[in-house]
Amino acid sequence: MRPPSGLGYLGRKVVSALVGLCGVALAGFFLFRILPGDPARTVTRGRPVDAQQLAQLRHRFGTDQPLVVQFGAYVTRTFRGDLGRSYQYSAPVSALIVSHLAATVYLVGTATLISACLGSWLGARAAWRRGSLGDRVHSSLALTLWSVPTFWLGLMLIVVLAVGVGSVPGLFPTGGMRLPGVTGFVPVALDMLHHLVLPCATMVAVGYAQYLLIVRSCVLEEMSADYVTTARAKGIPEATVRWRHVLPNALLPAATLILVNFGGVVSGAVVVESVFSWPGLGSLFYEALTVPDLPLLHGLFVFFAASVILLNLVADLLYPMLDPRVRRP
Repeated sequence: MRPPSGLGYLGRKVVSALVGLCGVALAGFFLFRILPGDPARTVTRGRPVDAQQLAQLRHRFGTDQPLVVQFGAYVTRTFRGDLGRSYQYSAPVSALIVSHLAATVYLVGTATLISACLGSWLGARAAWRRGSLGDRVHSSLALTLWSVPTFWLGLMLIVVLAVGVGSVPGLFPTGGMRLPGVTGFVPVALDMLHHLVLPCATMVAVGYAQYLLIVRSCVLEEMSADYVTTARAKGIPEATVRWRHVLPNALLPAATLILVNFGGVVSGAVVVESVFSWPGLGSLFYEALTVPDLPLLHGLFVFFAASVILLNLVADLLYPMLDPRVRRP
């Protein structure tokens, strides 16, 4: 790759990412403004307040200002890096995001890695045994689980494995990330792993299918390539052809998919975290949506968009290095 064309490619991708981020951030302002509800009334629900106190709260939140004024203040704060202050928590939005980020990365990151490894392995085996019983079973099961609603699967796992059915006792917690009374590094780590099982299994069951299908398709395509025929003609063992020649090239699209999906690691999984009461960004977003807590919604929306767009940018920049065939001249 020559430096000028490389810099041009980098510049185009960076500009495209910035334009996309600005568009998402600005659209988010109007998207959340159409939500029904009054934040002042919501945060004072169950407490006696008069009209003057509600007016003071609306003035404090800035919701009594014209939409144009609110939009100008939102743009100014966003480009200064100030995500505002939450109505519901009376805390900076950036601090709330930081405090919930580790839980989301722990859950979604673990599920993404397991899904990628499991799906890639099963996809490669299914392709090498194309048309076999194992290929049909794995492909059908993956497609079925991929089609199942995530919230329904999570609830079924809670009913069967957390609550228990009949004489079968519950084996896992129904929700949360850890028990409050557990102390010590090893007990806390084991308790967190115990709480991780059901939400992680829900995400893996739904998500591994895309890796299986992509790797299976790519392996089948690579197995018919000329270089594979040449390797077999040289007498190279079939296992060596598969593992050292076919699989590395077939995993390139899966590697790109992993990089793209890592953007979702930061943005979390709203449905899964809500079902299992997991204290991550997805659960925080759901709570902000019910108020509605406009500054928190805006901040999370911008943060989610930034993570996805930046990880897509990283994938675009790394893919030509992983696969020289797609490098720009």
